[in-house]
Amino acid sequence: MKRTTGPAGIVVASVAVALGLSACSASNSPTSQGASPAAPNAPEVNPAGDIPDNQVYVPFTTPDRRFTVSVPEGWARSAAGNASLFTDKFNSVRVETTARPQAPTTGSATAKDLPAIRTGSRGYVAGSVSAVARKAGNAVLITYQADSPPDPVTGKTVVDSVERYEFWNNGEELILTLSGPKGADNVDPWRTITDSVRWM
Repeated sequence: MKRTTGPAGIVVASVAVALGLSACSASNSPTSQGASPAAPNAPEVNPAGDIPDNQVYVPFTTPDRRFTVSVPEGWARSAAGNASLFTDKFNSVRVETTARPQAPTTGSATAKDLPAIRTGSRGYVAGSVSAVARKAGNAVLITYQADSPPDPVTGKTVVDSVERYEFWNNGEELILTLSGPKGADNVDPWRTITDSVRWM
């Protein structure tokens, strides 16, 4: 190693050596080998989002007093028009009522509801449309994936799996939209909620 003597006899390492070490370190970094850093606002795939087995549910009555449905206790609640939204982290339950003269079918859901869902969902990935039976009666189930709203603190989004149930009774439709992070095991909680629907 080339050395020079500075003031007061202090030995100073050559700048060339320091630069060589810096270059060696840079050549071993992931970025220099072709890997690009992750985008800070890119959706996170498969984060933890399971609803606990001991989650307590409480009855919620829609503002028009036509339906009751059980929702997770302690979740934050907000409202917009005929819709009420219950959220906890990236999980959500949206309860909405609307007048509808005829019962929804898989055909009407495919023709009329899916286009609006696709347009209004960022990162939309199609799922399926089917008829399902619940304790309150038959319902149309639409499944799909979409990016969640950004977290209010971190700004992060995740890929959500979404289940939209369309119940109908005597000219009134109840829409339950259940969403949670892709890969989360929320089969039992979603069944508990959708089986709890009661007409008033």
